[in-house]
Amino acid sequence: MPPPPAAIVPKIKVQLKLAIARLRMVQKRDEALAKNQRRVMAQLLEVGKVDSAMIRVENIIRSDIISELHEILELYCELLLARAGLLEAPTCDPGLEEAVKSIIYAAPKTEIKELHQVRVLLAEKFGKEFVLHAMENTDNKVSDKVVKKLSVTPPKPELVTGYLEEIAKAYGVNWPRRHQDDLGDPPDLLGDDDDDDNPSGGQAQKNLEAPLVSGDDSELEARAELSKATPPKSFGPTSPLHVNPPSPSTDNIHPKVTLNSQELKPMKKAPPVTPSKKAPEPKGSISDGIPNVDELAKRFAALKR
Repeated sequence: MPPPPAAIVPKIKVQLKLAIARLRMVQKRDEALAKNQRRVMAQLLEVGKVDSAMIRVENIIRSDIISELHEILELYCELLLARAGLLEAPTCDPGLEEAVKSIIYAAPKTEIKELHQVRVLLAEKFGKEFVLHAMENTDNKVSDKVVKKLSVTPPKPELVTGYLEEIAKAYGVNWPRRHQDDLGDPPDLLGDDDDDDNPSGGQAQKNLEAPLVSGDDSELEARAELSKATPPKSFGPTSPLHVNPPSPSTDNIHPKVTLNSQELKPMKKAPPVTPSKKAPEPKGSISDGIPNVDELAKRFAALKR
């Protein structure tokens, strides 16, 4: 005897929430793997392994299709969760029929275990005949996008080439190889000789300056030549001081200083005066202005004469 609908609906809601979380996690995982696979495809194209890249790119195409399918199933699960009140009815509501039958049809063909549990609960809710009609899609209620993405058909060559071109463009790989002849002739930036009648830019400025230096006046020509000439290095007064830079092969951080080709050395410091010895008084000090007794006697003798 099947359980009452009131007991099944809460279980369906729980499994729908788990399925939504798992679908989002799988989409992020597939997106990260797809980035690595695209990088590998770009490396194969760069080294010229086109055949290997065209075979391996089909895995990227299939992964993108499965990611789109997971996104559609996630939307259907959110729709059932938002309209969970309609699941209380004994029969499937027309507004939920496409979502319910699409989940029942796609769940066995995916790796999402939570969707398998949702399918089992929906089968208990609506019966085996409902599930058979959904699996065979006799009434075409299953979404066409879901049916198309679950179909096992090899991708078209145009799609494969388009994927490789987009990957090469994203990673800056020159593929398909474009030779220089395929790019066409370079543009003629210099132009023809007929354009001399209508000069522009720097040419027009040169034409305006030409009358200033042309003519018979020799003084203008001499000034023009003088303005173009560069002064010699020895022009002007030179300093008698010359500092030799330190050699780059040594650690000498004190360069030599020369004056008129003679090396200048720093003056030696005077030795400090010790307290025991009294330094001699220099000439011209205050004590020189006071004469002693002998000098006074000699001066008086000289005055008496």
